[in-house]
Amino acid sequence: MARRNDHTREELIALTLKTVKEFLNDHSYHELSLRKVATMIGYVPSTLVNVFGNYNLLLLHAVAETLDELSEQAQEVVSQSQDPNEALYQLAYCYHDFATVNRYRWQLIFEHKMNGEVLPEWQKNRIDSMTGMLEGLLKVLAPSRSEAEVLQASRVLWSGVHGITLLSVDDKFFAAEPVDGKVLIENLLSNYLRNW
Repeated sequence: MARRNDHTREELIALTLKTVKEFLNDHSYHELSLRKVATMIGYVPSTLVNVFGNYNLLLLHAVAETLDELSEQAQEVVSQSQDPNEALYQLAYCYHDFATVNRYRWQLIFEHKMNGEVLPEWQKNRIDSMTGMLEGLLKVLAPSRSEAEVLQASRVLWSGVHGITLLSVDDKFFAAEPVDGKVLIENLLSNYLRNW
């Protein structure tokens, strides 16, 4: 068993989060526990509690790194798009693709609960950044719309894209023929934006 001074605090955080992310490549976080994480990295659970505060916050740090990766990919596809309409579609497709490739990490983002604790500001800022990207595109597409209208439209679109992505990732469309989630996303966006 490694001793507390075998790694610096920063190294231990990096090692822990790397191990959790690698585990989530093939397994649900439901199969994970504080003890299991500690065992995988050669430490005792109390060391991880000293570093992260509790298991819930350890998982929240893993969620944060996942959101950072999603945000980086989203910013890249948006910046490469020629116009805001195309950028909006690419942002939605990026979301779908990220979830498909990182199924268990993506699921943890939405299944993680704070269990009564306040969401830390550093996590709230990540979420605001992601929703802000969508809102920014909608403002460019419809500059005459109010802030409230843009906010509502962004939540409608995000909810729709998220729902399609969730069903796609879990293969829960219950259709005789395979259903392409990205085709459904295109249908949702084109119809909503035409009427908005």
